[in-house]
Amino acid sequence: MVQSIKDKLTQLHKEIPSSVSLVAVSKTKPIADIQEAYDAGQRIFGENKIQEMLGKYEVLPKDIEWHMIGHLQRNKVKYMASFVSLIHGVDSLKTLQEINKQAKKHQRTINCLLQVRIAKEETKFGLTKEETEAILTSDAFKELKNIKVIGFMGMATFTEELDQINDEFSSLQQFYEKHKQQHHLNVLSMGMSGDYQLAIQNGSTMIRVGSAIFGERNYIA
Repeated sequence: MVQSIKDKLTQLHKEIPSSVSLVAVSKTKPIADIQEAYDAGQRIFGENKIQEMLGKYEVLPKDIEWHMIGHLQRNKVKYMASFVSLIHGVDSLKTLQEINKQAKKHQRTINCLLQVRIAKEETKFGLTKEETEAILTSDAFKELKNIKVIGFMGMATFTEELDQINDEFSSLQQFYEKHKQQHHLNVLSMGMSGDYQLAIQNGSTMIRVGSAIFGERNYIA
């Protein structure tokens, strides 16, 4: 028997602590699937393309928290600045400055996560730990009044080697703990469908789960 989206969400919530936020990764998924998850109580959804997120935002319930989880192009920030709840993958001061500029136009503050590169793969976006610290302590960053960096996000290497994934998550947790109090951080976003349990063991407070809720992704050519 095929599990419904509601059943999968129920199972997930049994597995994860109440202190961990669940982002349902709805990219490429139809409105009907997101509505089904919403009807089952899910309120946080993650998208990686701004135009797709905007289209869904316009027709779905307005109490949904939309998270931008993909790599962010600065010229697209303006399209989501009025409604996005959290931007996960910020990896430059220039991007923070653009988010701040667009948030100011809408008289709101946009929460952001700095993406810290922990994977060994060359293809992963993100800041080094040194670059992250340089941003957080820079005068230019302190001038930004319409954004709030509330934590870090990291993606582990895509590998079957659990020890390596564990080491990468552990490394980011230690870095997060080092900066948590000084910079008032409260979100550590690590873990996806294949490794969220390991991420939670390493202190993740927010996991991004797609296929374990909605099934395999529908890639549109």
